[in-house]
Amino acid sequence: MFASVDWAKVLLPATPILEIVVRGSIMYLALFWLMRGILKRVASSISLADLLMVVVIADAAQNGMADDYRSVGDGIILVITIIFWNYTLDWLGYHFPAFERFVHPPPLPLVKDGNLLRRNMRRELITEGELMSQIHEQGLSDLSQVHSAHMEGDGRISVIAKDGHSQRP
Repeated sequence: MFASVDWAKVLLPATPILEIVVRGSIMYLALFWLMRGILKRVASSISLADLLMVVVIADAAQNGMADDYRSVGDGIILVITIIFWNYTLDWLGYHFPAFERFVHPPPLPLVKDGNLLRRNMRRELITEGELMSQIHEQGLSDLSQVHSAHMEGDGRISVIAKDGHSQRP
């Protein structure tokens, strides 16, 4: 049984390593940009980078196991590339403030002193109904009770009541 396994085919990369690294880099960075810019609210329960890493690693590992690549080695190289980019983006965000704003964007104000900031809501495609739903979940009945509400960099909405108590889902 073990003698019939072609170990070189299973373990050695059949695709050029540079091609795997380039493909993995392009896909990770493109997905990060798309999710960071467009799908911020979808990933609000866990950090965007964590969600992206889990999804892409799962796909990359599946390809290596299902022989979509020619070897397990191809899948391992792709997973290493994805982990490299995830770590690199976090490292750059920690060490360089300008890059940190890209990786972890600052909160976007949606309500200030009980007034809706419609331009910011429009920018993130948040309807008044969606925002009010979030405010109600925090135990507040209307905008007059809200000092401020912000969309955090990870897509969650935090609310600060006029009595000074911060609420966050």
